[in-house]
Amino acid sequence: MFEFKIHKLGKNTKARTGVFSTPHGKIQTPVFMPVGTRATVKTLSPDELKTLDAEIILANTYHLMLRPGEKTIKKFKGLHKWMNWDRPILTDSGGFQIFSLGQDKDLPKNATKTAKVRIKENGVEFQSHLDGSRHFITPEKATKIQHDIGADIIMAFDECAPGDSTKEYFIKAMNRTHDWLTKCKATHEKAGKNKTQALFGIVQGGTYKDLREISAKFVASQNLPGNAIGGLAVGENKATMLKMIETVIPHLPENKPRYLMGVGTPPDLLEAVDRGIDMFDCVLPTRLARHSAFWTQKGLNHIKNTKFKNDKLPLDPKCNCYACKNFSRSYIYHLMREGELLGHRLMTIHNLHFLLNLMRLIRTSIEQGTFKKFKSSFLKKWQNK
Repeated sequence: MFEFKIHKLGKNTKARTGVFSTPHGKIQTPVFMPVGTRATVKTLSPDELKTLDAEIILANTYHLMLRPGEKTIKKFKGLHKWMNWDRPILTDSGGFQIFSLGQDKDLPKNATKTAKVRIKENGVEFQSHLDGSRHFITPEKATKIQHDIGADIIMAFDECAPGDSTKEYFIKAMNRTHDWLTKCKATHEKAGKNKTQALFGIVQGGTYKDLREISAKFVASQNLPGNAIGGLAVGENKATMLKMIETVIPHLPENKPRYLMGVGTPPDLLEAVDRGIDMFDCVLPTRLARHSAFWTQKGLNHIKNTKFKNDKLPLDPKCNCYACKNFSRSYIYHLMREGELLGHRLMTIHNLHFLLNLMRLIRTSIEQGTFKKFKSSFLKKWQNK
């Protein structure tokens, strides 16, 4: 059921186009996947996402596990029917959120003094950021929860160590991640889900080349339908991130999709595609929209800037999204200044269209053998490198 076919290899680059087949449809790669944390891409309907030609979206296991709970979603025969989305879905394992949201500073006032995440060899104990309730999740449980949620692609449970960890701790976290991956795989195979859900492993190892190589080789050895690179874009500089990608790629099989987790700025997408990445996700386009920021071919802009108050132009004169075809910067400036929800919707439509269209242009340039030229031209115009 899950098959990845490479269609075209770029010239003088590791960039490639391909198709990943899932039970809910085919995904053209390279692809950007909009994030629907709580089973919805903020402010947009499924039909609007289809109009934008989003081929796959993400949902967040951590948040859905806490509320409404995977059992509720299972009663509706899975996430697709529950949220009325008939295209592919990917769910993360919840690991990143457990480690990032389970810290004292993020917990509600009624949380106890023992709120810190407690990492054990067989799983993680953490406290909900919603109500302070305590939970213990194992790799087996994380996999079963994703089975109940029913996404096409599910992620192995991993430990995303803080970027300022010592090498000694990165080694421990990496080894734990590998151990948990084997448990996720065993649970997945025992449940007989290989034909309906694709399990991806995650490469860890911080910013240490030797650890990344070890992790990539181990993850590749599991022979899963796809492989991901985690623990990047978490504070390290761009040069380091790209170096880690270059370190990992040679050790991941060419005939499997490669997923770089949590990356979504236009320059980063271009650089990562150039190095052989096929899949991306990031909350950035929707988050920027809510904070009044939007992309054009020249970089990032802020619509609340007073220079846009009487501007008759669309957000991006070269864009043909619904927002740009129908509304001026002046009007959207007014909406965002007044806190009107339509402003958030229009900004979200534009930002997602911008990234999804960029991926279409990237795929076309790879097919035509002009990706290097396209990348160079795009980055020369970009002001926010």
